[in-house]
Amino acid sequence: MSDIINVEAIFGENVFSLGKMRERLPKKIFAELTKVMDEGGELSLETADVVAKAMKDWAVEKGATHYTHWFQPLTGITAEKHDAFVTNPDENGHMLMEFSGKELIKGEPDASSFPSGGLRSTFEARGYTAWDMTSPAFIKESAVGAVLCIPTVFCAYTGEALDQKTPLLRSMEAVSQQALRIVRLFGNTEASKVTPSVGAEQEYFLVDRQKYLQRKDLIYAGRTLFGAPAPKGQEMDDHYFGTIRERVGAYMKDLNVELWKLGVSAKTQHNEVAPAQHELAPIYATANVEVDHNQVIMETMKRVALHHDLTCLLHEKPFAGINGSGKHNNWSLVTDNGVNLLEPGETPNQNVQFLLVLACVLRAVDKHADLLRQSASNVGNDQRLGAHEAPPAIISVFLGEQLEDVVEQLIETGEAKSCLHGSKLMTGVSTLPDLDKDATDRNRTSPFAFTGNKFEFRTVGSSDSIASANITLNTIVAEAFCEAADILENTDDFDMECHDLIKRFMTEHQRIIFNGNGYSDEWVAEAERRGLPNIKSMVEAVEALVTEKSVELFGKFHIFTEAELKSRAEILYETYAKTTNIEALTMIDMASKHIIPAVTKYTRFLAETVIALREAGADSSVQSETLTQVTAYLKETKSALNVLISAQADAKAMTPGKEQAFKYRNSVTPAMEALRRPVDALEMIVDKETWPMPSYGDLIFEV
Repeated sequence: MSDIINVEAIFGENVFSLGKMRERLPKKIFAELTKVMDEGGELSLETADVVAKAMKDWAVEKGATHYTHWFQPLTGITAEKHDAFVTNPDENGHMLMEFSGKELIKGEPDASSFPSGGLRSTFEARGYTAWDMTSPAFIKESAVGAVLCIPTVFCAYTGEALDQKTPLLRSMEAVSQQALRIVRLFGNTEASKVTPSVGAEQEYFLVDRQKYLQRKDLIYAGRTLFGAPAPKGQEMDDHYFGTIRERVGAYMKDLNVELWKLGVSAKTQHNEVAPAQHELAPIYATANVEVDHNQVIMETMKRVALHHDLTCLLHEKPFAGINGSGKHNNWSLVTDNGVNLLEPGETPNQNVQFLLVLACVLRAVDKHADLLRQSASNVGNDQRLGAHEAPPAIISVFLGEQLEDVVEQLIETGEAKSCLHGSKLMTGVSTLPDLDKDATDRNRTSPFAFTGNKFEFRTVGSSDSIASANITLNTIVAEAFCEAADILENTDDFDMECHDLIKRFMTEHQRIIFNGNGYSDEWVAEAERRGLPNIKSMVEAVEALVTEKSVELFGKFHIFTEAELKSRAEILYETYAKTTNIEALTMIDMASKHIIPAVTKYTRFLAETVIALREAGADSSVQSETLTQVTAYLKETKSALNVLISAQADAKAMTPGKEQAFKYRNSVTPAMEALRRPVDALEMIVDKETWPMPSYGDLIFEV
C-alpha cells in the first residue's frame, strides 16, 4: 500500500491564498488589498510592492525561480511567458531575487501572435496583461521547475479584450449590479455583491500512450478520424460507475493530489458511460476562479497522464459510436450574505423572490437561446451535440414536475396555491430505511436543467473553456434582471406588479420549458412548432454573436464592444476552417501513406494465395471473394480520397472568413465522412497484423 495522503495538510499548499496573505502581509496592506478585491479600485504602487515581495518570498520558499502572467487568450487554452526573479548581481557578485509591484500588476506579452480577429495587425505587437487579484496566484510544478503563476487578463494596446477573462469579469460585475437591484426590492440591504457560483464537471478519456502515438489522427486532431467499432462498446452499461481499473486508479490518485495542492477542490471521480471514459467534478467556486480551475484541471490531467504512460483525451468525440465527453456547467447566484437566489425553499410557490428570479432566467434563456447555444459551440462539439449521449442542439429548460406545476398554475390562474412535495421511497427491505424522495426527477437529456438550487448547462464541450458559457449566462440574466428592476422600482403597488410580471414573463416564455425526452425526433418537431431555434453546427451558431440584438445586449452592459464581437466571430470562423483543414490533411496523409499501401499489400497477398491454391487444385473461393470485396472497398477509398483532396484544396484557397468556414462544413466534412466509410469497412476485413494502426478495441479496452 502507498503512503496515506493527508488532504488537509496538502490542500492549497501551492496557492498564495487569502490565508497566506493574511499571515505575510502587514494588517494595513492586507486590509487595502481585500478592500480592492471586494469593492474594486486600484492598489497604490507602494502596496503592490509589499504584496509582490511577500508573494515572491513565499514562491521562492516553495522552490520557484520564475514567475509568469498566466492568461487565457482566444485559443481555448492558457498562455504563459516565464521571467526569472533574478536581477543583476550586487557588488559582491551575489545574485538578487526581486519582484516589484509594477511587475506584479502589469505584463507585456506579444499581442500580434494570438488570435485577435483583426483587432491587431502583425506589426502591432503591444498587448498588456493585468493582475486579476480576485483569483489567487499559484505555483505550477513541472519539468521546467516551479513557476509562480499570476492569473491575469489580456488586452490589446488599444484596450480591446483579447482573452476570456476580461469579458467574464465584466459580466460578473453586470449580473451582480442587476441582481442587487432585485434583492434590494425584497428587503435585503445587507448584501453588497451577488456572485455567480460555478462548478464544472469534466469528462475525459484515458488511452495507452504507446498506442496513442501510433494514431496520427489522435496526435493531430485529438479524435479518431478512422475506426471500426469494437465487438463490444457500451451496450452492457457495465463501465458506468464500475470498478476503477488499477492503472486508472493510480492516475486518479496522483491527479487528485496535484489538484489539491493547487487549491482545486476535486471531489468526485468515477467511470463514465463509455469504456475508457471518466469524470472528475470539483466543489463550486466563484465563476472566474472556477474558469481558472477548470483550465488547471485540464492541463494537470494531461500532464499527470504522461507519468502513467497514458494520454488524456479531452476531445468531445474521440471515438465514433460511443459516448462523447462534455463539461456540465453548474451555475447559480449567491449573495455575499449567503442567500442563493436559485434556492426555491420548501414551498417554492410561496417564495416570490425565487419565482421572480426563475421567471427572469426563463426570459433570458428563451430570448437568447441562440447566444447560449453559440457559447457552447466548438468544432468538436459538432460531433457530439444531438447524439444519444448529449443534449440536443435545441436549447430548452427542464424545471421538473414540482416547478413546472407551479409555473402552470401561475400561467393559468395567476396563483400557485399548491406545491408538489416528495414522498417516501419504500425499499421493501426491513433492514434498510425508507428514503426521502425528491419531488422532481432529473432529466439528463435537457441542455439547461434546474437541479435543486442551480441550473446545469450540459451543452458545453469537454475541451472548451467554460468562460464563454458563463459570460453569456451572466449577461443574459443581467438583462432580464434589469428589465424587471426597471419596472418594479417604479411602481406604487410592488406586490401586484411583481405578481403580474412573474406571470407575464412565464407566459411569454413558457415555450422554452420542456421536461420530456430531448433526444427524441418528436421533440425536434415540437421545438420547431414552438419556434425554438435548432442551430445544428458551430458555423451556423457564430452569427448569433453579431446580430443587432447581441450587439445591443453586450454593449448595454459593457461586456463586449461591437468590434470585439465581430473579432470573436472572425476567430471562430477561422478556427473552424483551420481545425477542419487539419483533420482533412490528416485523413489524406493516413489514407495515402498508411491505409492504402497496407491494404494494397494485403490484396497482393490474397492474389498470390488464390493463384497458389488454384495451382494446387484447392478451393480458393473464400480468398477470391475476400479479394473481390477488399478490392472494391479499396477502389472506393481511392475515389473518396481524390474527392477529399480536391475539396480540401478548394476550401483552403478561399479567403479566410465565414464563406470559407461554410465551405469546409458543406464540402470538406462530407468528403471526410465519405472517405471514412470504406476505410472502416476495410478494417473489419483486413488482417489485423497488416492494419497500420491500433483498433478501437486496442485503445479503449487495454488500459
